[in-house]
Amino acid sequence: MRAPAETLREAQRLLDAGMPFHAHEVFEDAWKSGPASERDVWQGLAQLAVGLTHAARGNTAGGARLLRRGADRLAVGRGAAEAYGIDVDGLVSWARELAGRAGAVDPGVIDAAAEAPGLRASRGDGA
Repeated sequence: MRAPAETLREAQRLLDAGMPFHAHEVFEDAWKSGPASERDVWQGLAQLAVGLTHAARGNTAGGARLLRRGADRLAVGRGAAEAYGIDVDGLVSWARELAGRAGAVDPGVIDAAAEAPGLRASRGDGA
């Protein structure tokens, strides 16, 4: 099990590399091995990452649904998320905006690396 800061660093590295499914796996590990009080945080982040994965692979409707679901779940876990410096408002806005574009008719190709969100408001700490 990784510490939360390590989870965020590794997931951000994977997102930036255009590997959102792998970031999903990192978040899934945190949600399954972490405390129940943090489940909404890690599960929401996992849903955002897998939503980006689906959108980038052409399943735009499924990706949009997962992005919205992840944004909602992350908002529920706001307190725990913000304790780790996670930019809840920024991620919720990003997810809803991307879901809107992904769910549109003929959205084009979603580039996972180009669309990768920042997990923290300040990324100067490597996460």
